[in-house]
Amino acid sequence: MKRLPLAIYAIGATSLLNDAASEMIFPLLPLFLTTTLGATAVTLGIIEGSADALSSVLKLGSGYLSDRTARRKPLVVAGYLIATLARPLVAFAHSAGFVLAVRLTDRIGKGLRSSPRDALIADLAPRELHGRAFGVHEAMDHAGAVIGPLLAYALLAAGLALRSVFLLAIVPALAACLVVALAVPEVPREGAPAGRQRGGPVLSRPFLAYLGSVVLFGLGNSSDAFLLLRAHDAGLPLQAAPLIWSAFHVVKSLASALGGGLADRIGRRRALALGWLVYAGIYAGFAHARGGTAIVSLFVAYGLHFGLAGGAGKALVAEVVPPEARARGYGIYHLCVGLAALPASVLFGALYQRLGAGAAFLTGAAFSLAAAALLPLSRRGQGGEQRPQIVGAYGGRE
Repeated sequence: MKRLPLAIYAIGATSLLNDAASEMIFPLLPLFLTTTLGATAVTLGIIEGSADALSSVLKLGSGYLSDRTARRKPLVVAGYLIATLARPLVAFAHSAGFVLAVRLTDRIGKGLRSSPRDALIADLAPRELHGRAFGVHEAMDHAGAVIGPLLAYALLAAGLALRSVFLLAIVPALAACLVVALAVPEVPREGAPAGRQRGGPVLSRPFLAYLGSVVLFGLGNSSDAFLLLRAHDAGLPLQAAPLIWSAFHVVKSLASALGGGLADRIGRRRALALGWLVYAGIYAGFAHARGGTAIVSLFVAYGLHFGLAGGAGKALVAEVVPPEARARGYGIYHLCVGLAALPASVLFGALYQRLGAGAAFLTGAAFSLAAAALLPLSRRGQGGEQRPQIVGAYGGRE
């Protein structure tokens, strides 16, 4: 069995540290907004949806720039550094508008780094191990999201104020910047001289069909901040939010480590469709659950969706997009995900506020079922098609 290059694990370590920093803040942010700053569920949806939408637009630009210049790493490093400097500023927020500004700046960093980073993972890993490579990355990323809430809980339990916890999130974020700068290599790519790479066609029929399913799913995939709000509405205290969030990410991490390999074995579309079906079932459960125990159980089980869909969804992009256009392909993919995020979160927030949690979660489940039903259309036009050879991590052909 082939092994993944060590650089994949270095990228994973970067994501682990960065996510630990992010998740020291994120599980506390919905309650900080609604209880400390007096924001509504619709305001929360606007903030999170706008941040994700901006991030996704920038992912398209960074993907194009990465393919054109044939360089991935400078954009990745810059993206992590911007987020590191911006994120802790939420500690100084006294209005929802300030939080929005911080979240937008944070997501600018994410927008710069994500497409080049995903393309770099696909460049480094052998073609037949793409699912596993993305699964390992997702697992390490989610492991950081286990550590972050636990750090936040420990600091709150030690008597630190919420704003102090937000400030201390800069420590693991700076460590992430050091790892990506020092331990992640740039991968030379054949036929891609700096400033001249334009790549091949990106929008093939299979890719367009896949993007249609992704957008449909995205319209029902509102911010996970609403899950925290749902738990709070069920009577769970503020101090429990980091613990629930951490347990949720334990499941995400374990499931991602296994889900990527499963996608390589059974096919990326099957694994992705299965993940979307799990999502629909969990959201239907949130619609009907009563009581804190049921909510917490569903919240933790929700991590299974990410394990099945996370690595498979990104590996499928590399399957339907030519290598020379890979970063642009990821940019388009992320753009579709993010542009769906704003209406998804605003719609969910409006339904949650006006019709209740049940209507909001059932709508999300319906979108997910529809997306899974349309996913097989991305096979059209692919029959018997041979994937081009890929330049491997060590300069040879895979």
